[in-house]
Amino acid sequence: MKLFQSLAQYRPQLLGVLRIMTALQFIEHGTQKLFNFPPGAHAEALSGLALTSAILEFAGGVLLALGLFTRPVAFLLCGEMAVAYFMVHMPRNFFPANNGGDAAILFCFVFLYLFFAGPGSFALDNRDNANA
Repeated sequence: MKLFQSLAQYRPQLLGVLRIMTALQFIEHGTQKLFNFPPGAHAEALSGLALTSAILEFAGGVLLALGLFTRPVAFLLCGEMAVAYFMVHMPRNFFPANNGGDAAILFCFVFLYLFFAGPGSFALDNRDNANA
């Protein structure tokens, strides 16, 4: 058990890595919708809710990767993913493995965690703490 206690000292760094890696994956969803990069099967003109979600995914992902306004952005993106799951995925099938919504659920709960836990290390939100 002493090993696990010694690992606890790295929580802020691992939280920062979780935030950055999640954000990079989320940015990819936004760039695929906005710029068709990486190229996907769903290249189409966006409008309305699809355009809004693409902008949120790209801009929100960039802000999260930088660790800037982490808590409010994570809260907004958590809500976006919950709405996406229930509007897009749930009507297809009840089971997330069958309706393609497992990524939306994971993003939703990671963003919820970031809202409560904060940005961790390597975040611009921590600038004031570095100077103290």
